[in-house]
Amino acid sequence: MISLDEAQARLLALGGFLPVESVDVRDTVGRWAAADIVAKRTQPTRDLSAMDGYAVANSDVPGPRQVIGESAAGNPFRGSIRSGQAVRIFTGAALPAGTNCIIIQEDIIRSEDIISINPSLAIREHQHVRAAGSDFQVGQIIVSSGSYLTPARIALAIMGGHGTILVRRRARVAIISTGDELVLPGVDAGNDQLPSSNAIMLAAMLSDLPCDVHDMGIIPDDLGQLTATITAADADIIVTSGGASVGDHDLVRPALLAAGANIDFWKIAMRPGKPLMAGKLGKCVCLGLPGNPVSAYVTALLFLKPLIRSMSGADEPLPSRKTGILRGALPATGPRTDHVRATISGTFVEPTGPNDSAALVGLANADALIVRPANSPVSQDGDQIDYIELT
Repeated sequence: MISLDEAQARLLALGGFLPVESVDVRDTVGRWAAADIVAKRTQPTRDLSAMDGYAVANSDVPGPRQVIGESAAGNPFRGSIRSGQAVRIFTGAALPAGTNCIIIQEDIIRSEDIISINPSLAIREHQHVRAAGSDFQVGQIIVSSGSYLTPARIALAIMGGHGTILVRRRARVAIISTGDELVLPGVDAGNDQLPSSNAIMLAAMLSDLPCDVHDMGIIPDDLGQLTATITAADADIIVTSGGASVGDHDLVRPALLAAGANIDFWKIAMRPGKPLMAGKLGKCVCLGLPGNPVSAYVTALLFLKPLIRSMSGADEPLPSRKTGILRGALPATGPRTDHVRATISGTFVEPTGPNDSAALVGLANADALIVRPANSPVSQDGDQIDYIELT
């Protein structure tokens, strides 16, 4: 067995990066920038008013001023002002030539075209002014390569002059469910059968990632049929569910080998999810997940989702760990990294139980996994523990 950290590193190295494509900004949400996004323009391009009021020169002599026009966003005042003059101005409008500050309208008394300013009011240069280039300037990197393209970053790229963004192509993921015992969702399952839930669960887990999922159905425990299905998959990532262990009916490993795949690693020092395997079939990454739903969920969270993020160009593909305070106690761990289902309440994290790899109720009620490294001592109530949120 290899450690969890080593297995994650080796899997991400297997994946590499997907090809780069230029995509309309409307279609880039939830993806990662494949190159630095550099501003093509300066924002603001000139000094703008941050408030509704009057544009004046702070060096002008005190006293009433004559309003000689107005400046609005997209419709600036074209002239310039002299001593004793002001321009009515609105938020986002360009400052007229000869002005350098804004007096907000609440500090003004206006009578027809004459305004009076409170003589005790301090008029400072650049007050209520958005200076030219104060947000960003042409040539500046406004979004770094590998950054997640949030709505705000997409808006920033658009404001920087971009209508398209370089991203990695969407990953093509093929999911293969294996096992004679599986039946389709909604079909009556006999005493020796199970509803096939993993493919739909995995597709749901991947719904927030830039990938296209193809459910290739349920394949019985038949080496030839499973080998043919793997060979026929047109994907960047082939994910199998079940059949990854060492029993006579666990055929994923021999099927991958028969299809021509190279197995990079098999068996991880983690619980649940020990029998996970990974390899390469041509340019396609093959990931064999356990069949138990909880094990499949945990390994997808720790391996499949990070793999897609990494291949999509994410600079931080692995799930982030947080620190909380344990409610209850946990026994010492053995030689494997343990993942315990838990609920979060403020800063407290409480195990849900039961922690069996086939028990879905605890997972469905959980919103976190407590991460306990191999050979950890007993954890007591009130101890600090690491956890991963189930989002």
